[in-house]
Amino acid sequence: MSLLTQYNWLEKESGPLMILEALKLFGTLEQKGKANNQTIIAWAKEIGGNVADVYKADEIPWCGLFMAVVAKRAKKQVVKDPLWALNWGTFGKQIDNPEFGDVLVFIRKTSEGKTAGHVGLYIGEDKDCYHVLGGNQSDQVCIARIQKSRLYASRRPNYNVQPKNVRRVFLKNSGTVSVDEQ
Repeated sequence: MSLLTQYNWLEKESGPLMILEALKLFGTLEQKGKANNQTIIAWAKEIGGNVADVYKADEIPWCGLFMAVVAKRAKKQVVKDPLWALNWGTFGKQIDNPEFGDVLVFIRKTSEGKTAGHVGLYIGEDKDCYHVLGGNQSDQVCIARIQKSRLYASRRPNYNVQPKNVRRVFLKNSGTVSVDEQ
């Protein structure tokens, strides 16, 4: 795992499990053109059911698939139809002020002008943006800054015992702001 300097503090975090599982996948890249990253395709098989039947190419938006494999490996309930990012708005329990490890669901517009979603994990925030660890952000697993105004839902995983490091994290207001996570 090679985190950008401003996020290297994540290497010392002891949880939540969804963050730890997501960090193991950091840097996974979508293949360009007709080729597929077999790691991403294997995630669909790992989730199984209709996900494995539907997800056949990494050019299909895969932020929901990434979140499903992270949730499953962290022993959390995977939402119904996890490939649809907006469905993650039913995950866990609703939370008003997101904190470290919470699932963030965002609204985005497709190139055709339709409403779609994006899902990732809260790493931190600055004045204008959330810093989000997610899949299919610039065609890879990475951390992106996403405008707070795009937030659709913030959801806390159901914990038996909430990790002590679940907290708000304030970060520097720097870096490119993502506008289209596909």
